[in-house]
Amino acid sequence: MRRGIAATALVASFALAATACGGSDSGDKADGPVTITWWDTSNATNEAPTYKALIKDFEAANKGIKVKYVNVPFDQAQNKFDTAAGASGAPDVLRSDVGWTPAFAKKGYFLPLDGTEALADQAKFKPNLIEQAQYEGKTYGVPFVTDTLALVYNKQLFQKAGVEAPKNWDDLKKAAATIKDKTGVDGYWGSTQAYYAQTFLYGEGTDTVDAAAKKITVNSPAAKKGYGTWLSLFSGKGLHKADTTADAYAHIQDAFVNGKVAAIIQGPWEITNFYKGSAFKDKGNLGIATVPAGSTGKAGAPTGGHNLSVYAGSDSAHQKAAEKFVGFMTSAKSQTQIALKNSTLPTRDDAYTAEVKADPGIAGYQTVLASAQPRPALPEYSSLLTPLDTELNSIAGGKESLDKGLSNVEVSIAKLVPDFSK
Repeated sequence: MRRGIAATALVASFALAATACGGSDSGDKADGPVTITWWDTSNATNEAPTYKALIKDFEAANKGIKVKYVNVPFDQAQNKFDTAAGASGAPDVLRSDVGWTPAFAKKGYFLPLDGTEALADQAKFKPNLIEQAQYEGKTYGVPFVTDTLALVYNKQLFQKAGVEAPKNWDDLKKAAATIKDKTGVDGYWGSTQAYYAQTFLYGEGTDTVDAAAKKITVNSPAAKKGYGTWLSLFSGKGLHKADTTADAYAHIQDAFVNGKVAAIIQGPWEITNFYKGSAFKDKGNLGIATVPAGSTGKAGAPTGGHNLSVYAGSDSAHQKAAEKFVGFMTSAKSQTQIALKNSTLPTRDDAYTAEVKADPGIAGYQTVLASAQPRPALPEYSSLLTPLDTELNSIAGGKESLDKGLSNVEVSIAKLVPDFSK
């Protein structure tokens, strides 16, 4: 998921309605090409142009298939697809956040792709990403791009202060104070968003829920310790105060790319934007390290990314065309082209060519993927972040205590997973 990124493309609701017709839109005359609709949830400025170019290549190689491209803002796509699929009017292909897969698969909205042309190269993909595209033993998406969070930092500012990338959060606090003393710039600016705060839970060996044990753990002692560390990073020398505004994401990103803060936690979807900032005209100035470890010595961040999934409500002709399109877009050749143009991380090893790995951003993030933690195959899992987003923002803004906020979250999560114990 794009963690609350404001998409640059504005798609009018009537346009979406007109194009959300995978189950019935043949596109042309009966003897003409099949027209499939693809809802792409990527950044309309930085990523979409590459996908549009690949569509032209696909259509040139497959004369009987046309692709109707629609860019849907990421923060709206999950609800829009849910609504459209429930009315049998969803697009034939969705660029789906990995966290959406269990819920849509459970509802019967995604087509199982095992044994289809879409997943013909299954053995080429990273096994953990295939596993994350599965629900109850079937595969409902083909890994398209992958990501995780890392500590990204300004090498020049770190070198000027004489500090190295911190291994744990205590080291980060010390480094931030030194950077402030030596450069006058804040050393670290954290996010109040729940997705980013997951790293603090993993550092304490816990999560919002224990899916296997069917237990809510967001208010456990380990979780409180993790969130306590998260909260402590908003005050102190060199630690930027919490931004609780609606534009916090943009504020943090802008400060980092222009050298006004030395380090943040961020994902590879921003690599191209890093390079546009004044601090990273020299791409080699971008430092990328595993997120600092918690008190357990563990360090990790959520495995993110997107799959291409096929709508189960489309007719057979559209499903076959969609499967062929998904296979093309996730091929080694296409993923290599996407990585070179968009600086995103491929999901298959044969796409990590020497040319791809020459991008320092991709090479850096590739090294931290090993510490990424897959999400449990729980249909409600993505929804658990919604109450956390609200409460963590209030906690960071000083409007309520950590204990009160986590208690509120526990109550909200209990409603989402009523069969889980506390």
